[in-house]
Amino acid sequence: MLLAHVSDPHVTSPERRAYRIVDTARGLARTIDTLLARRPRPDAVILTGDLACDGRPEEYAQIARELERLPMPVFAIPGNHDERGAFRAHLVPRFCPTEDPTFLQFAVELDDLVLIGLDTLVEGSEGGALCARRLAWLEAALAKARDRSVVLALHHPPFATGIPFMDAIALAAPDRLETLVRAHGRVERVLCGHVHRSIQTLWAGTLASIAPATAHQVGLVLDPTAPSSFTFEPPGFQLHLRLPDGRWVTHLVPVGDWPGPYRFAEYAAG
Repeated sequence: MLLAHVSDPHVTSPERRAYRIVDTARGLARTIDTLLARRPRPDAVILTGDLACDGRPEEYAQIARELERLPMPVFAIPGNHDERGAFRAHLVPRFCPTEDPTFLQFAVELDDLVLIGLDTLVEGSEGGALCARRLAWLEAALAKARDRSVVLALHHPPFATGIPFMDAIALAAPDRLETLVRAHGRVERVLCGHVHRSIQTLWAGTLASIAPATAHQVGLVLDPTAPSSFTFEPPGFQLHLRLPDGRWVTHLVPVGDWPGPYRFAEYAAG
């Protein structure tokens, strides 16, 4: 199983740029190109939120056109920049097979793996949360998975990253989520977005991983007195590879034009 983890495209309508200078639509298009060029191609793709920049219908129409270029199953959940109504109108059910009339979340089977997408959006807020109803849905989904391997995807990370201005708008009150993940015991990856950087930590007895954005990256600001910032560090995504023995390894894939590849045998001498 090869799962691509893409996050935070922040796609704007064609005549606009995010924060006046970021061509986010081009960032998503180049990411799709990179996914299509990979050999082997991923078996599936999960997008962990902030697909649109302002939640406008025309943004989701453009996102859907890009995602339709991918031949493999593609799944998406919302982030704090998304708007559920427009998201649902353009991306459900093809890219978000939700059966919930309110929240945009799902549990799908990929071979012997269960991929769960969880909706942490709180409309009108940059931070995320899980209400009792969403937690109950997740508990039922994990119970149905029983002893099967699970990958859990959500936009807001349930752990601190050390970037103060992002930690202030992370997932609120994650204790109940942590309890559910620990109790299942087979959640093999927790995949997040929101922070626009590649970050990994051990959380709830498993590996939690944040993907970089396909657009701008959040500045690596560890000083609590420093202002928030974004940078044009290379965009990218993560590839999660499940090995034949069941273990997972994660690779960071930058998006862009780079020299190479060069064959070691041709350049070893001299």
